[in-house]
Amino acid sequence: MDKRNRRAFFNGLAAVAAFAVVASAFAADGAGAPALPPVVAQETAAASQVVPNQPILAICYHAVEDTDPDQTFVAVATAKLVEQFAWLRANGYHVISVDDIVAAQAGQRALPDKPVLITFDDGYVNFYTRALPILKAFGYPAVLAIVGAWMPDSGKAVVKYGDDSTEMPRNMFLSWDQVREIARSGLVEIAAHTNAQHEGILANPQGNLEPALVTRRFDPPSGTYEGDAAYRARLSADAQSIAERIHRETGRAPRAVVWPFGAYNGMALSIYGASGMTMALTLDDGVAKLDQLSTMPRLFVEHDPDIVHYAIQAQHPAEKEPIRAVQIDLDKVYDSDPAQQARNVDALVQRLHDLTINVVILQAFADPEGTGLARQTYFPNRRLPMRADLFNRVAWQLKTRAGYSFKIYGWLPVLSFDFGALPLVEQPTLVSAVAKDGSAAKGVPGQYHRLSPFDPKAASLIGDVYEDLARNAPIDGFLFHDDALLSDFEDASPLALEAYRQAGLPDSVSAIRANPELFAKWTELKTTRLIDFTHVLTDRARVYRSPLTTVRNIYSRVVLEPQSRDWFAQDFDRFLDAYDYTAILAMPRLEGIEPGEARSWLSHLVEVVGGHPNALEKTIFEVQAVDWTQPGTSRERIIPTTTLVDEMRMFLRMGARNFGYYPDDFVIDAPTAAKLHRGISLQSYPYRP
Repeated sequence: MDKRNRRAFFNGLAAVAAFAVVASAFAADGAGAPALPPVVAQETAAASQVVPNQPILAICYHAVEDTDPDQTFVAVATAKLVEQFAWLRANGYHVISVDDIVAAQAGQRALPDKPVLITFDDGYVNFYTRALPILKAFGYPAVLAIVGAWMPDSGKAVVKYGDDSTEMPRNMFLSWDQVREIARSGLVEIAAHTNAQHEGILANPQGNLEPALVTRRFDPPSGTYEGDAAYRARLSADAQSIAERIHRETGRAPRAVVWPFGAYNGMALSIYGASGMTMALTLDDGVAKLDQLSTMPRLFVEHDPDIVHYAIQAQHPAEKEPIRAVQIDLDKVYDSDPAQQARNVDALVQRLHDLTINVVILQAFADPEGTGLARQTYFPNRRLPMRADLFNRVAWQLKTRAGYSFKIYGWLPVLSFDFGALPLVEQPTLVSAVAKDGSAAKGVPGQYHRLSPFDPKAASLIGDVYEDLARNAPIDGFLFHDDALLSDFEDASPLALEAYRQAGLPDSVSAIRANPELFAKWTELKTTRLIDFTHVLTDRARVYRSPLTTVRNIYSRVVLEPQSRDWFAQDFDRFLDAYDYTAILAMPRLEGIEPGEARSWLSHLVEVVGGHPNALEKTIFEVQAVDWTQPGTSRERIIPTTTLVDEMRMFLRMGARNFGYYPDDFVIDAPTAAKLHRGISLQSYPYRP
């Protein structure tokens, strides 16, 4: 245990000793609150002024039980809850209410230093019997989120819990009489956990049940998915119903909504916000901000932590786990035989479970020929044929069957799409180039077939595809493919030339190239346009899936040779600012580096990245598992797993936090999973705390 953790531990013990008698008072559940010793009123430390981006530590609890806390209900032991509250007080945290937050946001009064918002989800009866007395003893306010459909109105002895297949006794949950008494305590804000969206609904033809709030219900008889109008109507009715019921029962309409399973999107934010729930609590990692109350992250208290681990989490809530990623071709999983495809899915899930990574970058477009051109997809959408309804199935299996939840990033091209034989008026513009001799040409030999980012029709069509992936699949982010580039002879399409003219440049690529100052301005304009294009795609997807992590591929040459920004319209520093992560194609063999020099080349790449502020935190190094430059079969091109492990361990020694590899072949176990685990697993090297 390091010094920081030991100090947190002993601070916690000192505080717990002062409140030991509180814990001993909870020997068994009971209907009445036990007598508790008085506690000193909580100190408040008002800041001199309201700070809009002041961090707020929001903590998420669920059930409270005296012995053997059941993790089915994410329960915490009563004595440990007392420990944790005591630790907060002893270490200078100040527990605040929703009223405090609303007043601070309105500029009426400042929040104290180290503010904490305590929340309890689901509305278990043990909140009334166990948590409420502790809150009263400490004088701590809290937020209690209840599910309308789990209240006693139906008269049923059981309620659906989590998904359609799980039913729990209704007396596990609060009654309206208890909720009213809790609200009258003056300490507890009653929030909505939705009315009837805390369940799983059928999400795909394979039968997966997924969070109702963000899932389009699949209808097996028709083979269709719930449309936009029906989805919006379902959420609107739910928001209105729970808001009216809480208001009728407690005399106060809910001001906060807590998303079931932590799943939400832009449409849900808008709909529940319109019903008065402008504060929304998520399960995202990090700290909440006073100026971002519609997406408040929370520290998720699970596995009944001891005080040491609780203290570590509380002191470092925004600390991101290092990324260990594998980029997967769904083309390898797809099979025209449904039985074989199901076996492939099983094999892939088992393999990724064994690697114990945390991010899967999953191909969403079909590309069996390896051209990088999207002509078909693996998800329902309105613009391209669907090869198979496979993405949702694989993504959900990875999230639920592996024993822990992977983050799933959908991998799509940015510009490389072929929308087929559209009517002439709807045809998007292709990227055009001016050849070195000045003649016009469409595209560049050996380069991606791309649509022009200056064409609104292209943006609309591609945006539809991104939006439909978010609508139909449980994704956590996007990987923007490396096709998002414009060479130093592109784009020369008429729409691009008009954009240059409007920006004060000549409407001639040859004239721009002839002037170094204009050439630099041109490169900056194209770089910005490509970044803005990806932001438009992300914004459209966020309506249906939030939050979304953004990752953009970049060529290693752009990082190592700054002048190459002109050749690709890519900029490493700009990418670090524009995206959550930048994924460098750290593939020396593609750059013509001899195998014996690959390690030193990678070492130099890490050194250069480390020279940019905070870049190692926001960079994913993507190494190659196959040498495509070599002749022979797939097996003959495989790079030895020991080489990958050596490269990954070198990354760690040099301070690189995030890395992954491509491609993966689960059929022939390449790379060899048993060996690769020693380099890529977060549980193997270095060890998790």
